[in-house]
Amino acid sequence: AGKIENLFAASRFVLPEQREAYLRHREEAALTPMPVLEQDELESFHYLIRDAGREDYALSVTWWKPVRGDLGTTATMSGKVAWVDPNSRRLKLVDEAGGQWIPLDRIMEVKPD
Repeated sequence: AGKIENLFAASRFVLPEQREAYLRHREEAALTPMPVLEQDELESFHYLIRDAGREDYALSVTWWKPVRGDLGTTATMSGKVAWVDPNSRRLKLVDEAGGQWIPLDRIMEVKPD
């Protein structure tokens, strides 16, 4: 017999509490600890961010977002660097939908678009 992909479609009677617990378990299984990056990787990220801010081109930035304690998920956004705040150690990435402040310490990957 094959593995049941959608437990709730296969079962007719599921309590809301059971569904909530199942979904919470699936979400927790997807959480990962923050990766440790080498100093040269961080320096290359910071160089790309400064260069994109000066030359006004778009970047794709992936960063780690904490969810529960030291576990979290990753998020990715593409846009132009609007502002780098050295005091708060964060950057503002802007696209057509709006802007997002991203902590510099949590950036995992930077690629030019």
